[in-house]
Amino acid sequence: MSDAVVRESMEYDVVIVGAGPSGLSTAIRLKQLEQETGKEIAVCVIEKGAEVGAHILSGAVLEPRALNELIPDWQDKGAPLDTPATDDHFLFLTETKAFRMPTPPQMNNHGNYIISLGNFCRWLAEQAEAMGVEIYPGFAAAEILYHEDGSVKGVATGDMGRLKDGSEGPMFQPGMELWAKQTVFSEGCRGSLGKMLMEKFDLRKDAEPQTYGLGMKELWEIDPAKSQPGKIIHTTGWPMDSKTYGGSFLYHLNGNQVAIGYVIGLDYENPNLFPYMEFQRFKHHPEIKKILDGGKRISYGARALNEGGYQSIPKLTFPGGVMVGCEAGFLNVPKIKGTHTAMKSGMTAAEALFAALTGDGEAPREITAYEEALKKSWVWDELYGVRNIRPSFKWGFWAALVYSGLDTFLFRGKAPWTLHHHGPDHKSLKPAKDCRKIDYPKPDGVISFDRLTNVAFSGTNHEEDQPVHLQLKDASVPVDINLALYDEPAQRYCPAGVYEIVRDSDGGNPRLQINHQNCVHCKTCDIKDPTQNINWVVPQGGEGPTYPNM
Repeated sequence: MSDAVVRESMEYDVVIVGAGPSGLSTAIRLKQLEQETGKEIAVCVIEKGAEVGAHILSGAVLEPRALNELIPDWQDKGAPLDTPATDDHFLFLTETKAFRMPTPPQMNNHGNYIISLGNFCRWLAEQAEAMGVEIYPGFAAAEILYHEDGSVKGVATGDMGRLKDGSEGPMFQPGMELWAKQTVFSEGCRGSLGKMLMEKFDLRKDAEPQTYGLGMKELWEIDPAKSQPGKIIHTTGWPMDSKTYGGSFLYHLNGNQVAIGYVIGLDYENPNLFPYMEFQRFKHHPEIKKILDGGKRISYGARALNEGGYQSIPKLTFPGGVMVGCEAGFLNVPKIKGTHTAMKSGMTAAEALFAALTGDGEAPREITAYEEALKKSWVWDELYGVRNIRPSFKWGFWAALVYSGLDTFLFRGKAPWTLHHHGPDHKSLKPAKDCRKIDYPKPDGVISFDRLTNVAFSGTNHEEDQPVHLQLKDASVPVDINLALYDEPAQRYCPAGVYEIVRDSDGGNPRLQINHQNCVHCKTCDIKDPTQNINWVVPQGGEGPTYPNM
């Protein structure tokens, strides 16, 4: 920001960054406590998506435990939970066969609901606004503000209308400063501000590295004769090899729709692996294709998800703020659910923040009571009980399957040890020359699709003439290191075709082209780049995907 630019400011008791399940649950619980006590508290939520839910992506099956606590009369208030889970199917796939296996107890969905997480968040936002929460979609938090003592003062939203070179365009508008007594960071998985906070306050000092998966999803409208609302299918096995963590989901919703997706652990070793094409290939399996035949894909998206679980939870508090939800990483990986835990973390944070901010005397700058309370909640117990499942897959699929059974049924999650993760995902790649090439079938345009065609079904849009939000720390690294050693894996791990190696007509002069307008904000590049040379920052507010019913 130039010295000449003056930003306006607004002040609140609590500013919440991100209108996902955890952020909105924080806001609602704060206002509930206000109503219960008569002590007023000013709450503001900012959201980088053009509307609440625009950037939210999940399977999703909701376990309503936290919702029951937060809004017990949610049915009367019209919560969009209209597809109760009925049948669970867990399949092991070979290339041409499917074998039904016993459903692991963590994946039993009795009492759960298949939902659109975007629609659920829109409903939560309505509840929050009705209670007096101010929600501002289209405002991306781009900067953390600090007091002179180093504590968090709030956030600043990004400038609008800057040109590609960073100069002020004709429609330039400076960002807004939002000051708060406490700032709640709920950006979701691999939040750009959260990453800064982790480093500044050394929040990962006593935690293991976070590990991640890439989830890709399509929404299909299928032949009504094949629709079975409430049916849930999960698969493991093909097309992944036994060393690569991955699996699928297929959820039957009402309205002749199915949500189908594939998740691949970002600790994979082979830089030739093409996650998006694995997903497209998977849909041609006979057991899956028979459901999709005669249907049409109506939406597409992708998002990284935390897989580190209990071992990877960072310190949750720091002077002036807290982290909630997937910003910190509360996904229960074996259960394949994190919305309920994210919501509970926000509710717990709200209770600690409210007590501190409305109590007698001056509130402490760091609200440590939040983390203390969360460690006594069911969230901590739930994540502790499954802590060894995901890291066991570093031994390979079959060894992990055996161990997971022992851990679940013999030790019941209380084994007298805690397994360690493999390390950061970006360190897992092997040189391309040491790994097998993978031949992917060409998409047929009926069941499978090329990336750019699918990106068009994500509603993604970015103004081209703005600073690129995918920043390279060193412009020489993609060719000199990543291309030379790993055949530049960004060409493949990005599920939106953002990164492309282009050459002159004679095949020489390779260089990395960044098609930032394609970005669906999945954060995979920020996670998987082997040299950690890519830094994902927010684009102009409101830009990115626009997920309908995802």
